[in-house]
Amino acid sequence: MPGERAVNGMRIVFMGAADLSCDCLNALLDDGRHEVVAVVTQPDRPSGRDLKVHPCIVKTLAEQRGIPVMTPIKINMPESTETVREYRPDIVVVVAYGQILNSTLLGLPQKGCVNMHYSLLPKYRGAAPIHWAVANGDSTSGVTAMYMSEGMDEGDIIAQVETPIENEDTAGTLHDRLSVLGADLAVRVVSDIGRGTVNRTPQNNAAASYAPKLKKSNGRIDWTRSSEEIYNHVRGFNPWPGCFCTLPGGATLRIHKCRAETDGGHPGEVMDAGREGPSVAAGEGSVRLLEVQPEGRRIMTGEAYLCGHGLKTGDRLQ
Repeated sequence: MPGERAVNGMRIVFMGAADLSCDCLNALLDDGRHEVVAVVTQPDRPSGRDLKVHPCIVKTLAEQRGIPVMTPIKINMPESTETVREYRPDIVVVVAYGQILNSTLLGLPQKGCVNMHYSLLPKYRGAAPIHWAVANGDSTSGVTAMYMSEGMDEGDIIAQVETPIENEDTAGTLHDRLSVLGADLAVRVVSDIGRGTVNRTPQNNAAASYAPKLKKSNGRIDWTRSSEEIYNHVRGFNPWPGCFCTLPGGATLRIHKCRAETDGGHPGEVMDAGREGPSVAAGEGSVRLLEVQPEGRRIMTGEAYLCGHGLKTGDRLQ
């Protein structure tokens, strides 16, 4: 669309620090109607088993595409805010950045600060909306583009897109689908803002819910929950933090895939150790363990696990 950039194109400062951020940044760059003048992301940090210092994935992408990069420890510090001001952004686009912007930053760009949030706001404000939507057994999810305010994910809604959560979806598969939808939505919303054709709808705060940041402890299986709840947690916490339980003897067993069944028993008790994998009683119904990972071993089917390990009917999992 030659000519549109001259009329409606904007100077964008992009802020992000995750895979979701990369997809949106690439989409804005490839669209070509606007200029990304700078990228703000997280500082280099130790990661991996070797704990070597590695750059954030967004920093690597920005450098590959020749865009200036800022990596402030705190974006709201006066020197960081002043650097953003010097880039003269018309709009700031934020996607999974991980820091809250103060009123000074929010007031810098003439066209405002826009955030892409991966839920259907006001549902699931907070850090882990994709995981909790699956873990809670929701049937739909989506992406919200909103104007940012000082409250966490409380800004006015610009646009939303929805997608169903399928029975076999995990947080990982839903993440990948929402990433594509979010990138497309970001391109559309930024161009609509440039043309002055967007509306803004205040959120219904009374309908808000929250998706707190996940911890490893969220992955521990509570066998007193229903089989459906356990099944949803295994999907929602895959690939991270992952679900796990403790075997007789104290070893940890990670559960990557399971199936909810109707037969019941004492929560945590192995009801049968037959074909497909062990069946473990839940608070209501039971759970068939289809893919598991013993400590220090690869992922294997539940059936293969039973062939080489001593789990038997009547054993109790914690």
